[in-house]
Amino acid sequence: MYPPVDPTIVEIGPFALRWYGLLMATAVITGSWFATKEIERRGEDPENFWDMLIWVLIPAFIGARLYYVFVQSSDTAYYLQNPGQILQIWGGGIHIFGAFIFGGIALWLFTKLRRLPTLMYLDAAAVGLPIAQAIGRWGNFINQELYGPPTNWLFGLRIDPQHRLAPYNDLAAYPDSTRFHALFLYESVWNFLGFLFLYWVSKQFGRKLRPGDLSLLYLVWYPFGRFFIEFLRTDSWFFPGTPFNVVHILSLVAIVGAVATLVLRRRLGKAVVK
Repeated sequence: MYPPVDPTIVEIGPFALRWYGLLMATAVITGSWFATKEIERRGEDPENFWDMLIWVLIPAFIGARLYYVFVQSSDTAYYLQNPGQILQIWGGGIHIFGAFIFGGIALWLFTKLRRLPTLMYLDAAAVGLPIAQAIGRWGNFINQELYGPPTNWLFGLRIDPQHRLAPYNDLAAYPDSTRFHALFLYESVWNFLGFLFLYWVSKQFGRKLRPGDLSLLYLVWYPFGRFFIEFLRTDSWFFPGTPFNVVHILSLVAIVGAVATLVLRRRLGKAVVK
């Protein structure tokens, strides 16, 4: 696999339209559309979600970038020495866990200020997020990032030397014919399957679901796949002498917490009925 197009679509003076930005915009619009359908299905005004979007997106992108720079990246020192690079989100390098934290806080504040049901809007976001993530990951493909170690698998990525991290930029050891794990593809497929699953659950069991159930299911599905994909990351900081990083810990916390909450909610609900 190799990107069929240049990362830049058109450039006029200091302004440039890049595939990464276009795909991210497409991802946001697509995910938001499905989220509004979930809001509408529950009898709420979908316009409220569009109003909320701008207030959530900006903090989410800021959080995603800061998390990547200061937690996920294996080259944080470079960003500290070149702080201007921190602002260049269009070049790639954002992390969904940072978006979860900052975006989640922004969503909570917005719904509280507007007196809207927070859990319902979290559920709507949980339906739209996976399809948005599935689309957005193709921006990593165009930028030749988010790849794993060398592989002989059918869907191996060809990565140009200037986009390789050490030690894979050593062409004597890793010639141009070397192919790498397509982590962007693995995660895109996993997210798309997650979208199909959550969308099906919403349609099939909508009336039986409690506010927050879809959010909890998302917090099981996505971190479960991400936990295993993370072992193949080449651009992450790992705890010394281990194959684990911060994402592994956060994923486990999310999975255990979400499963425990789902189980407790069901048991408490049955106890109340009795």
